[in-house]
Amino acid sequence: MYTNSGNIPSTTREPRPVSHMNAEYSILMVEDHTDIAEMVTAYLESRGFTVDYAADGVTGLHLAVTNDYDAIVLDLMLPGLDGMDLCARLRNDARKDTPVIMLTTRDTLNDKVSGLETGADDYLIKPFAIKELEARLLALVRRSRGDVAKEVLQVGDLSVDTSTMRVERAGVELTLTPISFKILSVLMRAAPSVVSRRELERQVWGDILPDSDTLRSHLYNLRKVIDKPFDNQLLHTIQGSGYRMTAPDENG
Repeated sequence: MYTNSGNIPSTTREPRPVSHMNAEYSILMVEDHTDIAEMVTAYLESRGFTVDYAADGVTGLHLAVTNDYDAIVLDLMLPGLDGMDLCARLRNDARKDTPVIMLTTRDTLNDKVSGLETGADDYLIKPFAIKELEARLLALVRRSRGDVAKEVLQVGDLSVDTSTMRVERAGVELTLTPISFKILSVLMRAAPSVVSRRELERQVWGDILPDSDTLRSHLYNLRKVIDKPFDNQLLHTIQGSGYRMTAPDENG
């Protein structure tokens, strides 16, 4: 059962007071189950969000490419074009970095890794509490839209410009999802010190912590981008302690 603290039945679309606190946020909902889509859309609109809706992957991709949304709520299993392919095309073909929360009934680590590899930023398992979805949306949107003072972080031949979100290694520009960028920024600010798993999760997700596999999945994908194509490893796991960024000449 999909839950919400306001007890909004999926079939009820009664008028309700609208909060204006999130009125500047626009969301695309791509979900083929009408009852879920109606419940989520009604709740988010009651909270002040602007919501567009698509019931299939082809329409969802068209809307995602032709409009600028603050975030996309994307079901995995869709007619026409599934959520994995939609997200991959959005990232690789359209080159859009709109934050994406993927909804699915699949909860294995491999499924989560696959979703995050295609460019999803967060992963929510059905059934879910609608207030958690709202909290995760707000966290993603605020991180994505936040005003960031100019800061250039450097570890070895890897550089991160936090104001432009530009990441380069050895002169090669790298593409990261918003969550991967946040993880990398936290680790590089602390470098060469170790950041514990709990502290890393807190800085990236705040009080709404992900399940136990989400950070591991994001770190796996981050390593594929910043380390795998290059000779030297910069992102290190310190068993029992956490993670750190160090160049080869800084290890010791």
